[in-house]
Amino acid sequence: MLTVAVLISGTGSNLRALLDAAADADYPARIIVVGADREAEGFAHAEEYGIPTFLVPWREYDSREDWGAELAAQLEVWRPDLIVLSGLMRLLPPAVVEAWSPRIINTHPAYLPEFPGAHAVRDAIAAGAVQTGASVIVVDDGVDTGPIVAQERVPILPGDDEHSLHDRIKPVERRLLIDVVRRIAAGELDLAAAAASVSPSS
Repeated sequence: MLTVAVLISGTGSNLRALLDAAADADYPARIIVVGADREAEGFAHAEEYGIPTFLVPWREYDSREDWGAELAAQLEVWRPDLIVLSGLMRLLPPAVVEAWSPRIINTHPAYLPEFPGAHAVRDAIAAGAVQTGASVIVVDDGVDTGPIVAQERVPILPGDDEHSLHDRIKPVERRLLIDVVRRIAAGELDLAAAAASVSPSS
């Protein structure tokens, strides 16, 4: 059984989807802990399922490296097989990525490498794109630059604003994430091989 730690910053909608999926006895992964960089609404989902939580408040540390060291210490207590970033709004320090790579994955509301960064949905609309998407990547030291392990297109409809488009991307993100975690657990997806690939698109 694949053990998973999920890191959040907000409502934890992807976390909820994973928890619901993992409640099925046939799903080959289990969430063992949920962490956050701030008091997060998503902790309620973990509490509902009886999953332990931990908090490493970003603002209480002098640097990203100090924050990352405490985050790493908390993760080390649980030693998960996989770490899922589920709306975590902080870049992991290089030392954390190095310690856990390639066992960290993240979702992104765009068809990478298009529209990386924190405002992907807004950027897609501003660019006049006719389609965007959702991606799941292996986390590296860059901003949404890691190897892509799953992605799917989502059309941008006439009249879409940031909110309506994001509402249609989110279910795709969740479905991709649930399937990627399942494939990792089943041995169908090798993250080390993905991370070693020359190009995410190759």
